[in-house]
Amino acid sequence: MPVTLDGKLVIAISSRALFDLDESNKIFEERGEAAYTEFQIKHEDELLKCGVAFPLIKRLLELRDPETGENMVEIILVSKNDPNTGLRVFNSIEQHGLTITRAAFTKGRSPYKYLQAFHADLFLSANPADVRLALENGYASATIFGGTYLRKAESIEEIRIAFDGDAVIFSDEAEIVNHEMGLKEFQKQEMEKSEIPLAPGPFKSFLAALNKLQETYKNYDKRPIRTALVTARNAPAHKRAIKTLRAWGIGVDEAFFLGGLDKATILESFDPHVFFDDQHTYCFNAAKVVPTGHVPSGIKNRK
Repeated sequence: MPVTLDGKLVIAISSRALFDLDESNKIFEERGEAAYTEFQIKHEDELLKCGVAFPLIKRLLELRDPETGENMVEIILVSKNDPNTGLRVFNSIEQHGLTITRAAFTKGRSPYKYLQAFHADLFLSANPADVRLALENGYASATIFGGTYLRKAESIEEIRIAFDGDAVIFSDEAEIVNHEMGLKEFQKQEMEKSEIPLAPGPFKSFLAALNKLQETYKNYDKRPIRTALVTARNAPAHKRAIKTLRAWGIGVDEAFFLGGLDKATILESFDPHVFFDDQHTYCFNAAKVVPTGHVPSGIKNRK
């Protein structure tokens, strides 16, 4: 029987999202590929520091089926290095004790077209262009922001993941109304359409995959994954969001309807391993306190 990843949550992640590669990336940008290659080979046995997404990936790799003890998450390294310069990344993966065994090295080309082959549920990268290509081709994808926050969740066994609503979990259909016609018309339409589910956004499938993973633990007291909706919506526009999730048969554990308030304070309290939002303003503020991924979706990201 061939090996498959069926039944697992699959996350594809770039080397720069997993590790701190700012120094070597600067060499590539300033001095070119030859200098970069020389630097990586010279330092390939030096341990890379953890990147922004490292704590999330580490915790996900520790998830086990409570009945069989098998791994429930597969992490695929997708790197624009070639296999030669990528050796340093794999050496660091081994030294950090991460059970990542599969990889795609694409030597400068965007790896988005290989996401289908790996059946990836999520793609995390530090490269906005790669993320946009993946998103345009139907994959839940986010650009990981750098941050100066102090991680608190390392002592917490629970994996926490937070999402914005419009243009992330949901489509941007309501956000378009707000953008083009103003808040008053947005509230009016959301009240009138409260019983009509919103169309899915790019992260609906990933939230559904997390819900499926959570189902594995439904009969156990200890549930290792907790999700949250953190949205600028408030009453009365909250109703449509809740009823949309209900219509889809999926849900979140916590929800915060903030009515335009800054999300950073709530996020600092929820303390997620990652937060996904489509708006740069919210991402910049959130990245100061929690790991944050920008989702270049919806009207706010149209050029």
